Amino acid sequence: MSALFQPLHLRETTIPNRVWMPPMCQYSAAPEGPLAGVPGDWHFAHYGARAAGGTGLIVVEATAVTPEGRISPQDLGLWNDTQVEAFRRITDFMRSQGTVPAVQLAHAGRKASTAQPWKGGAPVGPDAYGWQPVAPSPVPFDDRHPVPTELTVPQIRELVGRFADAARRALAAGFEIVELHGAHGYLIHEFLSPHSNHRTDAYGGSYENRSRFALEVVDAVREVWPDEKPLFFRVSATDWLDEGGWTAEESVRLAGDLRAHGVDLIDVSTGGNAPRVRIPTGPGYQVPFAARVKAEAGVPVAAVGLITEVEQAEKILANGEADAVLLGRELLRNPSWAQHAARELGADLRMPDQYGWGM
Repeated sequence: MSALFQPLHLRETTIPNRVWMPPMCQYSAAPEGPLAGVPGDWHFAHYGARAAGGTGLIVVEATAVTPEGRISPQDLGLWNDTQVEAFRRITDFMRSQGTVPAVQLAHAGRKASTAQPWKGGAPVGPDAYGWQPVAPSPVPFDDRHPVPTELTVPQIRELVGRFADAARRALAAGFEIVELHGAHGYLIHEFLSPHSNHRTDAYGGSYENRSRFALEVVDAVREVWPDEKPLFFRVSATDWLDEGGWTAEESVRLAGDLRAHGVDLIDVSTGGNAPRVRIPTGPGYQVPFAARVKAEAGVPVAAVGLITEVEQAEKILANGEADAVLLGRELLRNPSWAQHAARELGADLRMPDQYGWGM
């Protein structure tokens, strides 16, 4: 049997195949008012098409745990019950197509309050629904971004609770899996990396201190997230800095700690915490980091990064480099990538009757 179409069992959840959709922001919610952060028709159509296309697991885009945790004012959120009701429509449809619904809970930290990328992605102020970002330290992401407000210890503890509150709402919204966003230069990653964390208290300095916030969030979420449901964590395995950044060695160490705290799978990406770094991109360029975390930390991993071809994805899994592959660009271009891959590999994959009868 094709490795790509083997089911994966995590706790009491069975994911029908290893073709997964990573979280990719759509920046398409209302920026303010009662519909702020609420998924709408665009989100239903976007995620519904990939579910009907046979994707085994869909991780809904970075969903903010507070209004100030959004990357852009148009990001999704799970800080109120109106958002819960709107998400339930989407998760119900995903499940009806055999897809496991997951959601990434996030806080953008110092990279918050920016314009939609097709409008330049620059920081925005109150005149464009923006706000003052917060971070572990008053260090801006780059010379375009404002200096963020340094979080106090009480504020850090409050944010830990907001992640747990969002996880409760994710459960009510019908999600089967929660992923915590610890990558790409957003708040949890900012705490992890000495490049962005210059604190001298219990949340800065040593690896133990820099990883404290991440583990506190995991513990708080795991406490409210049912034991039978999996918990994922996305990590940037390296800042791609020669010195002074988060490293692959620390990622392996963190993966082991996360596993001990109840995380079931590490979603391995890279970068995002430092501007203008040189990244040697190419097909599967991040897969070796996933393979290292899997081998050295002994935890299931998902690989991402220019995985585009069926044979390439199959080989990654068959070689044991990862337990699943996350296809971003390909699933944007082709919502039915999984069905095409199944035909190419001679695997069985359910197709909606509305499409299958005419094939």
